Amino acid sequence: MISDRLLSLVRCADCRNALTRASADGTAIKLVCSGCGREYESPRDFLDLRPLQMYAEQTKYLDEALHVDARHERVSPPLLGSRIRNDMLRSFLAPRPGERIADLGCGSGRAVLWNRDLGADVVGIDIAPFFSRDARQQIDLMLADLRQLPFADGTFDKAWSLDVLEHLSPEALDGMLTEAARVLKPGGGLFVYTHVRKNAPVAAGLKWINKLAHQLERWDLVDLRQERLRKSDHLNPLQDIPHLERVVDAAGFRIERIRYYTPIVGGFVENIMMRMAERAMARRAAARATTRGAGAAEADAAAAREARTAAKQRIAASGPTYAALRALSFAMKLDLLLFGRIRSGPFFALLVKK
Repeated sequence: MISDRLLSLVRCADCRNALTRASADGTAIKLVCSGCGREYESPRDFLDLRPLQMYAEQTKYLDEALHVDARHERVSPPLLGSRIRNDMLRSFLAPRPGERIADLGCGSGRAVLWNRDLGADVVGIDIAPFFSRDARQQIDLMLADLRQLPFADGTFDKAWSLDVLEHLSPEALDGMLTEAARVLKPGGGLFVYTHVRKNAPVAAGLKWINKLAHQLERWDLVDLRQERLRKSDHLNPLQDIPHLERVVDAAGFRIERIRYYTPIVGGFVENIMMRMAERAMARRAAARATTRGAGAAEADAAAAREARTAAKQRIAASGPTYAALRALSFAMKLDLLLFGRIRSGPFFALLVKK
């Protein structure tokens, strides 16, 4: 959605002057920059404030192919790895009522929806327009480049960025963190979840789980194609934790708190158990689509969408299924308890603007 509060905050992406509403109807809203005169036209459910001159480096998440399973269209409760991330976000960042917070790289907008009960004023920002229907109706959303945010200095009290930094080149990472520091107030916190390339020996367990997943794929018991496509966008700019420290310091942050996350239990649950369940549901959906006369490629794409939708519906409608996933989510927290102090690849960190 586009609230009056959001309209009062935004600035021109190119010159950072104020924007005024020029017109609005049932399908679009037009804003005009009071400085450079640029006009921005957006749909009614999210603002499009991308810079006029697009960066050469753009994420593959702009590609429709990464979203054929329609996982972005409906938001389920935070479970499994999403539950771990969201619990750590609440613990580290502690959003409070009335605080202005930016979700930098919000994706479908699910993390903003999950944390509405905390009372903070959160804006979901992403470069790709694959927002969920619920997000479009209930939260402030905008298309923007994280390296050129359309806000004045010091607009936000806090920010978070989940599963984003690994998609950036070193240059883009520097630009994104510098912009995040600019739009945060002094002392403002940025919570991040990402990873460095250097792993601890304990991560060998996850490698064995991934090998098992690839073997199961050869037996047609799991389907990792969509996962490979998503990870093909990973540039992994951070070498190790000392490199992270240097990068955030140069951008104007210091690391206040960090916790490592080597998902051994989580890897087995999500990469084996959940993938096998999804594949079984997709095969049944593909058989139904073929019976209806769909071609093989069409049936395959339809099956991925149907399996994802059916899984989310089952979570929403089935008490036992939801309870089982809650229990698995709790079991996955063992990874934090057992390995959270071991300096390894994935980590949660609270960065504070100096």
